[in-house]
Amino acid sequence: MRSSFFGNLDQGATPGHFALQNSKMLRVQLNGEVLARQGSMVAFQGQMDFDYEGAGGVGRLLKKMVTGEGAPLMRVRGQGLLFLADKAQDVHLFYLENEALTVNGANLLAFDPQLTWDIQRVQGAGVAAGGLFNTTIRGTGWVAVTAHGSPVLLDTSRMPTYVDGQSAVCWSANLHVGVNRTMKVGALIGRGSGEAAQLAFQGQGFVLVQASEGPVLPPSSG
Repeated sequence: MRSSFFGNLDQGATPGHFALQNSKMLRVQLNGEVLARQGSMVAFQGQMDFDYEGAGGVGRLLKKMVTGEGAPLMRVRGQGLLFLADKAQDVHLFYLENEALTVNGANLLAFDPQLTWDIQRVQGAGVAAGGLFNTTIRGTGWVAVTAHGSPVLLDTSRMPTYVDGQSAVCWSANLHVGVNRTMKVGALIGRGSGEAAQLAFQGQGFVLVQASEGPVLPPSSG
């Protein structure tokens, strides 16, 4: 797996159609197709068509309906330059090499169409933990994720690692993921869930953690 987090993202050694225009915006040199989050297009140059992307099968459709997990996707076809962003969050790139990456659906921005994806259940996670279901992407190609604030990449091979479910952006799909429940229920040590529980990661790999549980929505004026 290649990423700037690992210091091995050499644009000359990987297909260069995904690149950062700046820290908040992804630039895709499109000559075919790409899957992107609905509403993430901020500009494009050239000729492109934008279509709603369904779940791609009855099984995934049912999972999306029941869990609410999975980013709403659009399929973009054409040629030219496509610019993508989401709420001015920081954009980070991963290049998979016959590998798998699990992503929180809220943080998924775009990925190559040849990659396969499915919704996976985190064993033992309660709904309030914020991490009951997440999206796993497999194959060879680009994945772009977003993070609210500057994230930290934690090496899970060093020691057991615990992360608030809504603060976990993405992680190695081979990790053993469970739930750690804090004994002092009233402590509210996590930011996102209101439940004294965290996702527990063990094994060789990493988890990318954003600086909060995500952007705070402004209060309704009504």
